[in-house]
Amino acid sequence: MSGNNLPSKKKKLDRIDCLMIELLQKDGRISNIDIAKKINMSEATVRTRLNRLIDEGYIQIVAVSNPMKLGFNIVGSIRIHVDIKKMDSIIVKLKKLKPLWFIVQTTGGTGIDTEFVARSLDDLNCLIFEKINKIDGVIRTETSLMLKYIKRQYDWGTAIKH
Repeated sequence: MSGNNLPSKKKKLDRIDCLMIELLQKDGRISNIDIAKKINMSEATVRTRLNRLIDEGYIQIVAVSNPMKLGFNIVGSIRIHVDIKKMDSIIVKLKKLKPLWFIVQTTGGTGIDTEFVARSLDDLNCLIFEKINKIDGVIRTETSLMLKYIKRQYDWGTAIKH
């Protein structure tokens, strides 16, 4: 049940966890050996802690790419207004749509914000009108296209004081 927002018996982050996360945010390719050297721990301890951070959903180690440079000509966000009584079933269906790479429930009670990638306007049209708007409980959608990335930075650290 890791990474799914359900309550669990997760160990709280400590100073070492936070330092490891900050190092990985600066360079996701840093080796366990280099992390161990920087925080003065054994590589085995770093490996164990890193696996726990991943398993418990604190971090995800991926290559953050620029979809516009990878052939996705249409990139943007969709605000989805929904019937609150059908929120859970709508979320289940949205999670199955591969072009939606980011989905969050927002304040106001009837909103879901998503971000998407699409190869073409035809693909976007299909996503909005043939998939999202046909989900029972979706009231309307508002689409916003991204023209260019101005700032994309992922090294915000942790909110945990250490």
